[in-house]
Amino acid sequence: MRFVVLGLVLLALSAGAQPILIGFQGPLTGPWAVEGDWALKSVQIAVELVNARGGILGRPIQLVVEDDNGTPKGGTLAAQKLIAAGVKFVVGTYGSMVCMPSSELYEEEGVLHINYGCTRVDLSARGFKYYFRTSGRDDSQARFFVEYVIPLFGAKRIAVMHDNTAYALGVAEDVLRFMKPLLDEGKVELVYYDAIMPGERDYTPALTALRDANPDIWYYTGYYPEWALLLRQGKDLGLDWKKIKAVGSNACPISETVKIAGLDAVVGAMITQEPLPAFLVEKYPLAKEFVTAYEAKYGPIHDSPWATYAADAIFTLYFAIEATQSFDPAVVADYLRSGVVVGEGITGPLSFSPEGDRLGVPYMLLICNEAGETELFDPAVHGRLVGM
Repeated sequence: MRFVVLGLVLLALSAGAQPILIGFQGPLTGPWAVEGDWALKSVQIAVELVNARGGILGRPIQLVVEDDNGTPKGGTLAAQKLIAAGVKFVVGTYGSMVCMPSSELYEEEGVLHINYGCTRVDLSARGFKYYFRTSGRDDSQARFFVEYVIPLFGAKRIAVMHDNTAYALGVAEDVLRFMKPLLDEGKVELVYYDAIMPGERDYTPALTALRDANPDIWYYTGYYPEWALLLRQGKDLGLDWKKIKAVGSNACPISETVKIAGLDAVVGAMITQEPLPAFLVEKYPLAKEFVTAYEAKYGPIHDSPWATYAADAIFTLYFAIEATQSFDPAVVADYLRSGVVVGEGITGPLSFSPEGDRLGVPYMLLICNEAGETELFDPAVHGRLVGM
């Protein structure tokens, strides 16, 4: 499917068709504001592309935006405002702990809710009818780390650090679950497992304990503000990322980590991540159109899969409503839960399990190169960089 900007279509839409309200909830302020900004911009591009095609069933999308500040309380307030505005479809949010209370409100009110950056496994185990997510789940990321990343480096001594948030703890616990057979068989050893407190400024005690544990690989499952400080302070403490393979979670975009920590502290650090839009343009036509439109309006494309998943939530609604010929959230929800591929989005085929989970989400290992750019990890190229 290709979207072409048609001035006559836009003119016809604005002239008479009643808009369909779609809500956006995200962290536009607070510690994750950069992710919220990227997501909102991506959603706005998706809305423009859909409206240029003629809208949904001939009706233009009108976006209703609410900031949730990246907190559970903010999530509740944002959901209440969107519900009060009469929105029946919502894209959002980033952060599992924020999603939990807001998704409960949407469910009670029959609002179809597609989150883009909430990966905790049990979010989709609550038996909700109106809850979906375009991103993957923590257990998929944890499995990727255990079954691909650990063997890739031949790591034997494993360190896992989280921050006790719903997301980070969930990933860490899933890592332990998938790693249990390796631990039981003596193939690996868990030499460090602990939590930090998010928002602190000095992580020297945790990093000292990490250094003393002497791991081969260190997996941090929390968010990028703390990951950046950990890398910076660890570097200053003498930790060597050529000796210890430092791997962050998919909540640690390399571009923001470099801005906070400085390039010298981040070179060679890696993250487990879903595909970024820049890596999809040759595979999916809509990815190429999305990246082209985004860069024309906002400049270079972000390195966040979550923002791209937010845009794909808009396309999911577009495909599903067009297919069902219905603006009834219950009808659309039933269709999405059927497992059918509703269409090909930016990140590939869009289909969902009966629980509302996205099906077929791949993972990859990304690395910060010497220029501070995000690259796909290639053992033949980066082996020397990270001391393999």
